[in-house]
Amino acid sequence: MSGHGTPIPMSSHKCGPLKGEAHVPGDKSISHRSLLFGAMAVGETVVTGLLEGEDVLDTAKAMRAFGAEVTRDEDGTWHVHGVGVGGFAEPGNVVDCGNSGTGVRLIMGAMATTPITVTFTGDASLNGRPMARVTDPIALFGAQSYGRSGGRLPMTIVGAADPVPVRYEVPMPSAQVKSAVLLAGLNAPGETVVIEKEATRDHTERMLAGFGADIRTEVTDEGRVITLKGRPELTPQTIVVPRDPSSAAFPVCAAIITPGSDVLVPNIGLNPTRAGLFYALQSMGADLTFENPREEGGEPVADLRARFSPDLKGAEIDPEGAASMIDEYPVLSVVAAFAEGDTVMRGVKELRVKESDRIDAMAKGLRLNGVEVDEGEDWWIVKGRGHGNVPGGATCESHLDHRIAMSFMVMGMAASAPVSVDDGSPIATSFPIFEDLMGGLGADLRRD
Repeated sequence: MSGHGTPIPMSSHKCGPLKGEAHVPGDKSISHRSLLFGAMAVGETVVTGLLEGEDVLDTAKAMRAFGAEVTRDEDGTWHVHGVGVGGFAEPGNVVDCGNSGTGVRLIMGAMATTPITVTFTGDASLNGRPMARVTDPIALFGAQSYGRSGGRLPMTIVGAADPVPVRYEVPMPSAQVKSAVLLAGLNAPGETVVIEKEATRDHTERMLAGFGADIRTEVTDEGRVITLKGRPELTPQTIVVPRDPSSAAFPVCAAIITPGSDVLVPNIGLNPTRAGLFYALQSMGADLTFENPREEGGEPVADLRARFSPDLKGAEIDPEGAASMIDEYPVLSVVAAFAEGDTVMRGVKELRVKESDRIDAMAKGLRLNGVEVDEGEDWWIVKGRGHGNVPGGATCESHLDHRIAMSFMVMGMAASAPVSVDDGSPIATSFPIFEDLMGGLGADLRRD
């Protein structure tokens, strides 16, 4: 599948029990950072378990364009020979980040304090997404940005020749913005400080420490205060990428709503800043358990077992945990449709500026399939119909958004009539084996 080519209409049909093990791809957030930090280290970083979806492959191409040597062995092991902090070369062409907001925003931060000029572009979805949330703070270091109206791609960034350290309070919960500022701070003198009022995923902090950066985090009255000492020499690492909790969400949620299902999803990263969905599901009465908890590569990991849960109840999802499950709200809304009563989701305005306006996209699709939804700027309520009462039968727009497409494919597995999407091709950006994996468990997915 390709998120950049011919649309692929898909449909999902009511199926029997989902059974077996779901070996989902590697974590996308950690995969991006493995390539990027490896490119900024001196020496060879070795990565296994990398997610080989289009988003991450676009980041690999970008690192090559910046002068790093990035290769892949036949067994799926990746090697990154880095150029060091401040060692990026100026790319000879436009850097195309495809569909990846994470990739482009982190790379913008990483190059912002190196005196090179880079033009970034992406697909139609990425080129419609706001970049000012990154270009505003990197301007404080001395970088200059020239983009389309509204701060959108294509955009040219001129890196700072004489960067200065920055103290920056992130105005919204965003791991991408926090990470971009920290990456810019790597090549600035002195200490760069990032303050976030609400904790977001902390892979950047964990991995920078693992690569040898001098970074510390304190919880104060201001919030989480992260201090990074600039211009370290990053030490190459051997990284085993845990499997992606955002990808695990789809087989887990499908098993919970599909009668008779019992699915094991092994080796899932359970970083506290990423695992909010699973606790939200448990609060709704889902039969979801964590088996064999352990730690791998500094990240908590466990095997998830999800079983059909016929007595799901609507719940008020804690807005304090929104950042830890922001990408999972679309598929959570599908589970909510099969619950009894209202599921209330607040503090989720970040969903409005993802690959699509995910609140709008999911609300429209749920309504087409017979589920009532109320929505506001930063909240939405799914009025659950209970198991066996979701009509389905409609075709939904995916809006070039992989998570919208996969969420409606999950819905079709338990709805009374098939659920379709106009284009399933974007699924390849994060979960290229989605069709085969779900089909192996017993799902009935079809390309129409």
